[in-house]
Amino acid sequence: MLRLSDLHAHYGRAHILQGVSLHVRPGEVHVLLGRNGAGKSTTMKAIMGLVPPTSGGVEFLGQPIAGLEPFEVARRGLGYVPEERRVFAELTVAENLEVGRQKPREGLAPWSVERICGVFPSLAAMLKRPGGRMSGGEQQMLTIGRTLMGNPRLVLLDEPSEGLAPVIVDRMADAVRALRAEGMSILLSEQNWHFASRVGDAASIIEKGAIVWRGSMAELLADEAARGRYLTV
Repeated sequence: MLRLSDLHAHYGRAHILQGVSLHVRPGEVHVLLGRNGAGKSTTMKAIMGLVPPTSGGVEFLGQPIAGLEPFEVARRGLGYVPEERRVFAELTVAENLEVGRQKPREGLAPWSVERICGVFPSLAAMLKRPGGRMSGGEQQMLTIGRTLMGNPRLVLLDEPSEGLAPVIVDRMADAVRALRAEGMSILLSEQNWHFASRVGDAASIIEKGAIVWRGSMAELLADEAARGRYLTV
């Protein structure tokens, strides 16, 4: 569904992504793991066109998208949930969700406010609350919900557990599993191994801008040496 081939990207003279290759299958949660600064967020931004790739390929649904503007990538059915969340503080939860609404896509059940509240039940009780009066975890759920209102075929989740209390991380894991049950394909960047191991089907580990390990989550669970080498602080 999504394929990166030898993807390179720079910030100025800094060579951040150094040949990233991975693929996400339909209905799969693929976790991009790595330490802080390894290149996870840059990979997400390069897919969306927020950081233009300097070489390599990005294909979505078999079509090349590298070099497209971010709005063009989004129109093709890629949803992006940034680490910074970026809710509209003065708008209510319901209004924030409406901002993300796009027309239904062929072959997909359209997302509605009611359907999103089914995945994130806590949002149902705060539809009239301003986004600026929500906790960090609630804002994260709202940002994911707003992205779903665009009816994406695949969602990029950048560090969804970052800065959240453990009980909220558990709820976020439940939500990711619920999205997978709905048939959603997800590429999720994460450095929280405990969270990743609970939600992922497949995994790639990035280190200094390059993929150094890939396989199923079951294989990574069994590979203690790889976890110790690439994921421990």
